[in-house]
Amino acid sequence: MDLNEITPIAILEKLRLGHQMEYVCKQLLDTSDAYEVLLHNMPIRDGKQTIGEIDFILKETATQQLIHVELTYKFYLIDTAIENPIHQLVGPNRSDAFYKKLEKIKNNQFSLIHTSIGQKALLEKGIDTTNIKQQVCYKAQLFQPYKIASLDISPINTHCIVGYWLRMAKFNSSDFMDHKFYIPTKSEWVFNPFEEVAWISHDAVIEIIEERLNNKSAPMVWMMKGDTEFEKFFVVWW
Repeated sequence: MDLNEITPIAILEKLRLGHQMEYVCKQLLDTSDAYEVLLHNMPIRDGKQTIGEIDFILKETATQQLIHVELTYKFYLIDTAIENPIHQLVGPNRSDAFYKKLEKIKNNQFSLIHTSIGQKALLEKGIDTTNIKQQVCYKAQLFQPYKIASLDISPINTHCIVGYWLRMAKFNSSDFMDHKFYIPTKSEWVFNPFEEVAWISHDAVIEIIEERLNNKSAPMVWMMKGDTEFEKFFVVWW
């Protein structure tokens, strides 16, 4: 796939970040010759109640194999105080965790197409689930503890580590006082930091961060250390 040949289609900002990433994925799949998208973002309903949602049903061009794909895009902090490596990946506010999401995918999202309601809904779309395969596209950005030189997170992909996390006491140190900062919106969390935003001083950003922390919300922060040197990290309240 040549990304230069893709003309991006605008994605509604009001969508939650997970759904925005689904539309990014769909544009890439639509460009690929390897797959045909048969179904995308389909809710499964029992009467008026929505019991789940199917992210993608694909047909592999070469084999005609049907594949049910669940897409996940997450931001996890690596908490080395937890012994089990799989349990170390937690959300910035500790309300989410990698191992919990894996269990949900396995026990809820994957099982949905094998229920009578799910099978009926897919058959109405001309999709037979008898020989369907199931896969997860699990994307994540990981943040390690501040000033950790090396970290073994196997079997997790180390290329997912894009930044670090720290507490307010450390952020108030001389390591940060002379730099510029920006608090990205949730939709901007996926980006690498870039220069064309409204950078503010350390004193100014502290007021914003403290307000977030008081509400038990850990903000992502971008830091500009030089004209071409940037870092991204979370300041946590816990």
